[in-house]
Amino acid sequence: MGKYILADNQELTRFALESLLRQDEQNVVYRVSDKAGLLELLKKHENAFVLLDYTLFDFADEDQLLIVAERFALSEWILISDELTPKFLRRVVYASHQFSIVFKDSPLSEVREALQNVAHHQRFISQRALGAIISQQQEDDHPNILTETETEIVRAIAQGKTTKEIANERFSSVHTITTHRKNIFRKLGVNTAHEVVKYALRAGLVDSSEFYI
Repeated sequence: MGKYILADNQELTRFALESLLRQDEQNVVYRVSDKAGLLELLKKHENAFVLLDYTLFDFADEDQLLIVAERFALSEWILISDELTPKFLRRVVYASHQFSIVFKDSPLSEVREALQNVAHHQRFISQRALGAIISQQQEDDHPNILTETETEIVRAIAQGKTTKEIANERFSSVHTITTHRKNIFRKLGVNTAHEVVKYALRAGLVDSSEFYI
C-alpha cells in the first residue's frame, strides 16, 4: 500500500496516472492543484509519494522545490513533465536522492518502471534525463569562455596563420591581434598556440575538420 499525491494540473495525465496507481487497490491517491494544497497533504502524510509536473505547478524555482522536499524528508518524488531543462535536472538530481525523473512522452513501460522503483524506495532516472544531465556536465566542464572574435582568431591560429597575417585579414593592427592572443592564452590557461588549438578542439569551440595540427 502506498499514499500518492498527484500534483499535476493536466487533466489527461492526472487521469492516466491515477488509473495506473489504482491498479493496486491498496494504494491511496490524493489530488492537489497548487503548492499550498501539496504542503497541507504532506503535513498529514509525510511519507507520501509525490507525482509532480513541476512546469505546471506554482513553484517559484528549483530552490523552493528542494526546500519542500528537504522539509518532508520521508517523502519521495517523481518529476513527470513534458520538458525539463538540463540545468534543472542536474541541480535537482545532484541535490537530493528523493527525486526520480520520467517524461510524459516516455513509453508506458518506462512510466510503470518508475512507479515500481519508487514504490520500492529505489530511485529512477530515465535515459533521456541521464543524457541531458551528462550533456550539461560536459558543457560545464568545457564552457565557451571566448568571445566570437577570439574564437575566430583561434581558428586562424589553428590554420597556421601568423599574427601579421591575421591582422591583415581582419584589417586590424598587429598590436590588437597580439592583445587578443594574450587574452586567449590567459582565459584558457595555456602558454602556446598548440595548447590553444588542443583546448579549443576538446571544448568543441572549433571544427577539427578545418585544422592541421
